[in-house]
Order: sequence, then structure tokens, then C-alpha cells
Amino acid sequence: MNKIRASAALSRFTVIDLTRARAGPTCVRQLADWGADVIKVEMPPSAGEPQDFANRADSDFQNLHRNKRSLTLNLKTAEGVAVLKRLVETADILVENYRPDVKTRLGIDYEAMRQVNPRLVYASISGFGQDGPYADRPGLDQIAQGMGGLMSITGEPGRGPMRVGIAIADVASGILAASGVLTALLEREVSGEGQWVTTSLLESQIFMLDFQAVRWLMKQDVPGQVGNDHPTAVPMGCFRTSDGHVNIAPMPGAWGKFCTVLGLDHLAGDENFSSPGRRVRNRDTVNQLVEAVTVTRTSAEWIDLLNKAGIPCGPIYAIDETFDDPQVRHLGIAQTVQSPTLGAQTLVGQAFHLSRTDSSLVSATPELGEHTDDILAAIGYSAAEIAGLHERNII
Repeated sequence: MNKIRASAALSRFTVIDLTRARAGPTCVRQLADWGADVIKVEMPPSAGEPQDFANRADSDFQNLHRNKRSLTLNLKTAEGVAVLKRLVETADILVENYRPDVKTRLGIDYEAMRQVNPRLVYASISGFGQDGPYADRPGLDQIAQGMGGLMSITGEPGRGPMRVGIAIADVASGILAASGVLTALLEREVSGEGQWVTTSLLESQIFMLDFQAVRWLMKQDVPGQVGNDHPTAVPMGCFRTSDGHVNIAPMPGAWGKFCTVLGLDHLAGDENFSSPGRRVRNRDTVNQLVEAVTVTRTSAEWIDLLNKAGIPCGPIYAIDETFDDPQVRHLGIAQTVQSPTLGAQTLVGQAFHLSRTDSSLVSATPELGEHTDDILAAIGYSAAEIAGLHERNII
């Protein structure tokens, strides 16, 4: 079959997707949305293994697996592994997020696949890494948020650890794995060889700590919880208004201008607040003085006043309000694709753009095994061979 590609950017690459849950599918979605031919390999119902999602019509599943094709294949059988190796012969990329020991036991690890195709870029996402004392532990996003330090710096002081409201370790590791795949593909243009790309939820979560991590590594400063305030800049955070809340984020050099907009010029020259460090030390006092003024106007009034003065300020939306914002509508990140079974599906599009070969949503998440026969025929299986694979419950 002729597949309509989501973009021309990665259209020359074929990806074998052995992933499940969120981190792995996030990685592969980055490749599918930019035009790679993604073959999502799933266990056939006859294998008796629980499916990745109980309900394929679930919005989460639909958002993760658009722009892909689906092939069913029982990798617990030698014949199923043989089919996978045949796919690998002409593939560019394989992505998996099994626990490290599982792929070796199945005989589908990097070394085994490299023998089939030395140009293959093989990407692995795990909970804690491919080796080491925790390599065989099951890894989940919330576990990584806790071990990676994020929960210790999220939330209000004294309230205990707090997870963030998204699966940030999963998503970060998926995006970083995709970045690793693209880096390896660029290197392959020089060496002619593929390589093994690895990341983990734990590494990705620590990487996402960014300046908070370096506060400890360079200065032995252990960050704590500061709620909606910025950890190292004051005033920068969430403030009450007469009808709700706003985020206000004046940069340190704009302290004087900010005081003027709020009618607090006397604070600009106050020694207690004259430097960023002093404002941090007097955080509670600064915030109280600022909020005593912000409560006198509406959120919309402050957003208008502060933005006109060049001081970053913005509303705090519920998600329905986010997608109703005129700038969000202008950016077009909510995109609709037609599903033959579910009808119009509005999903979250890509967050970066290319001027000539931009991404698009061209196909909805496939039905289980929807493209099995087409994919196998394309790599040389005859109709009789495909029928035999069906009969033996390999596909």
C-alpha cells in the first residue's frame, strides 16, 4: 500500500516500534509525525497477553499512536522473531522499552539485531538504565519523579512531596530518545553504521532538573519547595487579583519598573530589596507587599498593564481555557484527524515547525493489526506464507 506520510522530513526512514505505555510511544510519535514509516508491532490476541490499552479508542492511546501502521506479531515464538528480523533487514530504526533482561531473553536485543542489519539505529528506554544495581526494576514515571528529585522541589513548603500533573519523566525520556535517534542517524551518514541509543526515566528526570540540579552539584545547595514562587528570583510567581490569580514574572533587572507599575516606587530604593539576593531572603515580605496591590484590580487589568510595560505576566488557565486562547488557536497545536472507526479526532500536534516540510496528522491510530498483511507482503512474504502465519497464530 502507498502510505501517506505526515511530512517529507523523515520520509526515507522506516521505524519498527516495539514500545508500549508512554515513554517509548512518545519517542516513536516524534518520528512518525515527521514522516517516518512507523510499523507498530503488537502482540496478536491469540498470544493471550494483555494489550497495551484496554480501550484503543481511549484519547490517550489515540494521541500516542497516530501516523503509524499496526502489525501483529507474537515475539514469544521463534517464528515471530524470525519475521521481526526480516523486517529489521530493511529498517533504519528500532525502538523498544522492555526491561533490559526481556529483550535478551527473547533474542531481540541490540547485538542480535545488529548482526541482521549493522546500519540499524536501536533505541532503548528503561526505568533506570540498561545495567547497574536497579537495571531489572520496573520503572514508572512517578517513581522516577521521586528518585529524580522532582517531587522534593514541587509543591508548597511543609506540605510533603508533590508529583507534577503530567508524566514528565515519560515524556522527557521519549523526546530525549528521539533526539538520540536523530543524532545517531546523522552520525551514520559519516560512519555508515548504526548504534545503540539508550536513555532512562531516571536519567531524563535528573536532566530535566536543570538549574536545580546544578545548585547542588556546584554549590551543595539542596533546593526545597517554594510552591508557586520561582526558586531563585523574587517576586516571580502566582499572585491573587480581585477576581482570581495571575502569574507575574519580572526579571531581576526590571525590579524598579515593576515597582513603578504597581505604584510601589518607595520599594525600589529600599535596602531590604535592593538586590536579587536580598529579595530572595525577604521573599515573604516582598510577596505580601506585591499581593496587597494586585488584589485591587482584575487579572485582565494586570495582564494588560504589565505586558504593556514589558513585564511578563499571564493568566492561569484550566485546560479548556488554554485551548480557547486566541494565541493557542493561532498556533494550531490542536489538530484534527479522521478515524474510519471513531470519526474526527482532535489531538495535540507537534510543538515545533519546519518551514518547508512541516508535520501534520494524516492518519489516525490504526486498528490492531490493520496493516499486517500489507507490511509482510512488502518485505516479500507470499499470500500463502502470510495465511500460514495467521493459521499458526504468529500474526
